[in-house]
Amino acid sequence: MDEPGFHARRLAERQQRLAALDGKLGLHGIKATEPLADRDYLRAQVHPPAAADNSDAGTYESVGGTYRPPATVISQEEIPGPKPSSGNFPIAEPLERHPHGPMRPHLKLMTNVMLRYDTTVNNVWHGFAMLVTTDNGSDYSTKPTLSLQWDATAGQLVQKLETMQISEPPRRDPHTGAEEGVHSQRIEAQQIHTYYSLAGGQTFWRWKLEIPLGEREEEIFYSVNNGQEGSFWVPAFDQEFRVMYHSCNGFSGGVDTEAFNGPDPLWRDVLRKHEEKPIHVMVGGGDQIYNDPLTREPEIAPWINETDVAKKIAAPFTDEMKFALDRFFFNAYCAWFRGGAFGIAVGKIPMLNMLDDHDMIGFGSYPDDLQKSPVFSNIGSYGYKWFLLFQMFIVDEVDGTSPESAVGIPSVNTHSSKSLIIGGEGAFIPYPNHSFLSYLGPKMYLLMVDWRSERRFDQLASKTTYERLERAVYALPDGIEHLIVLLGVPIAYPRMVALENVLESKLNPMAILAKMKIMPSAVNKFNAEAELKDDLADHPCAGDHKKERNWLIERYQKMAVDKHVRITFCSGDVHATANSKFYSKKKLEPSKDPKWMLQFISSAIVNTPPPPPVIWLVSKLGAKRHKASLPCSLALFTLHYVDTEEELIPIFTEDTDGSKPKSNTVMGRRNYAMADYDTATGEIQFAICVEKSQGSGTTKEYYLRAPPPRW
Repeated sequence: MDEPGFHARRLAERQQRLAALDGKLGLHGIKATEPLADRDYLRAQVHPPAAADNSDAGTYESVGGTYRPPATVISQEEIPGPKPSSGNFPIAEPLERHPHGPMRPHLKLMTNVMLRYDTTVNNVWHGFAMLVTTDNGSDYSTKPTLSLQWDATAGQLVQKLETMQISEPPRRDPHTGAEEGVHSQRIEAQQIHTYYSLAGGQTFWRWKLEIPLGEREEEIFYSVNNGQEGSFWVPAFDQEFRVMYHSCNGFSGGVDTEAFNGPDPLWRDVLRKHEEKPIHVMVGGGDQIYNDPLTREPEIAPWINETDVAKKIAAPFTDEMKFALDRFFFNAYCAWFRGGAFGIAVGKIPMLNMLDDHDMIGFGSYPDDLQKSPVFSNIGSYGYKWFLLFQMFIVDEVDGTSPESAVGIPSVNTHSSKSLIIGGEGAFIPYPNHSFLSYLGPKMYLLMVDWRSERRFDQLASKTTYERLERAVYALPDGIEHLIVLLGVPIAYPRMVALENVLESKLNPMAILAKMKIMPSAVNKFNAEAELKDDLADHPCAGDHKKERNWLIERYQKMAVDKHVRITFCSGDVHATANSKFYSKKKLEPSKDPKWMLQFISSAIVNTPPPPPVIWLVSKLGAKRHKASLPCSLALFTLHYVDTEEELIPIFTEDTDGSKPKSNTVMGRRNYAMADYDTATGEIQFAICVEKSQGSGTTKEYYLRAPPPRW
């Protein structure tokens, strides 16, 4: 049968998508009995084993926990995916590929293609694709090649489809065989890393993508070695990006994951939105993976379980531990980043990620003597290395760490990542600060601040890093109106000073309950201090970080005036959404107030919300106003000295079911956020998408708006 051609194939695919959205087909064109029913969209790449292999045929194991499959199951013949995981720490096995997409030369895959956005320079979209292959069974006679195709006439075809006035597709060039208006690229991979496991080499291949933006939004199609095809979208050259924000993409230990229908429900909702209207980039605000189970690895567990802190600090870092760390991170990342609906999303929506505590097993939140100990400093180092490799597609040994090569100014950067800003040296790890400044449209940029690599008990990041970030922002072109600053933990959040003081005291109730074995999980496994204390110490509003936090807000206020830009903060970490604002005490109109800064919290897309008493406490503390007449010793806990107020925003006027909520400022349900630029007003609209009922995967949207600078 003759090849129908690029345009004919895309036309058929578009018809199929429209049918899917109308409820005639499943989300990705797979026949389904119901239109996108809550559970029809099975985890595409983690599937249950046969009942004969499982004593409990109703559940199955995955890297994220135990799940119960939906009533309607799509057969594995229809959807590709890895073999079932066994236990909490599965060994990642090569993927079985879809029979309709053989690669030539053949590659044995450990992951699907993953996408990462970098920035846009002179109307050229810069990003990366990455793939992991296992050497045993892969043909490397030629380097893996990624093919790109996109259609300059796509906008015309969409209009024809919508009116159902379908005409003959463009003709092929009789000399070259190429279709008119079809742009193609073939890119050879760069080998950036090989991990040597007991099964042999596992090779990481990276492709640098450069796509000129056109007059309309475009769908970019890609394949590796002419194999299975995927696609993603880029905006028009004069269009602001449509952005999705998320954090806490995993379950904490002890959570009943089955009660939430596993990790997929909200990711299915994201993919559904992406099918309806393309999402150009998804921003991970931290904890894209929960690496906490590392503490149960057999080579690491004895050190974790050592109760003598002095012995723990003095313990040597052994070759067995080194092997265990690489083994754990490789298998955990492969399983999580290719699994389920999230595994599909990373191949459809380019990522922009910043790490937080769970990406690094909490490293950065503990006393200095513990963090610089041989074992714990290496746990932090390996966590950071694998974050850079798997989430940012960066290998410092290959790409370099010279501050002069990565200043966040594309015309100056010689680093492979044009958005990268190399900051100060790591506090306890041999990696410098990696922060990023990325273009999100002619009016909008995103600054992602690394608050982990240099973190100490009394420091979030160094002055060196902050100065380099400022230098990059001040170099932005005129006309930028919005700067979104991503911070892993909220810069505005209710103070819990009294609770911190209780946890610091000798009569700490958490430690007492743990010693009595009434609440053993109330203390952490690293130094037997209260688990909640480490969480509180993470926050800029904690006593040890308050001066740095206030100084930083002052710097952003000055930056807003100097660059005439609206600054908005985005954060995660707290497993609930609570949105705040800073504003001038002069009661100015928001658009005319450079101190008016919104903070929205998107957390968690997978993990469980805090218990209701915690939500109640946060909402009560958030309602407390800080008096301007505080003693000098307490004045620095507020921003009154720079004529600035801060407060929670009461956007939750009704619950997800329409009833009256217990709190109108804090919502303890799983969530993520969407950002759309309003061309009519110059505002950014942030939609906080909150899960309607636990595990449902359907969301109710609550809106916030950041006005343009009009002072």
